[in-house]
Amino acid sequence: MAQVEATTERIIAADPETVFDALADYENTRAKLLPAQFSEYEVREGGDGEGSLVHWKLQATSKRVRDCLLEVTEPTDGQLIEKDRNSSMVTTWTVTPAGEGRSKAVVTTVWDGAGGIGGFFERTFAPKGLGRIYDVILERLAAETEKARENGSGE
Repeated sequence: MAQVEATTERIIAADPETVFDALADYENTRAKLLPAQFSEYEVREGGDGEGSLVHWKLQATSKRVRDCLLEVTEPTDGQLIEKDRNSSMVTTWTVTPAGEGRSKAVVTTVWDGAGGIGGFFERTFAPKGLGRIYDVILERLAAETEKARENGSGE
């Protein structure tokens, strides 16, 4: 089995702390960021970064639904790691300064892909599909955190 990887990034006009806090807020903000491909969202433990346990279903294609139960850790400042208990999937969110009160948010997901011809198609198409989903999440994250900055509540 080959590892499959999808990475997406965005510059956001809000400081890194505001952006990271929004990402780590599984109780309130995170649910607002998820597009229609996500369903059955539920915070089972915690809800604020490290120690959270979050469930959702991700329908990345018309035929494939992943039932995800994610353990959240914060190994370093500005980084969230979501490890799926139900698969090999690991998603890393990293927020770093990008100058002038801006942030760079990067999301990378890796998992063990299938073998054979199915694996070839998975390695070819899954990263693009997942990248489109993450583009929407990062767009919504930018809107949410930039709005907080404009309202003065993100300081």
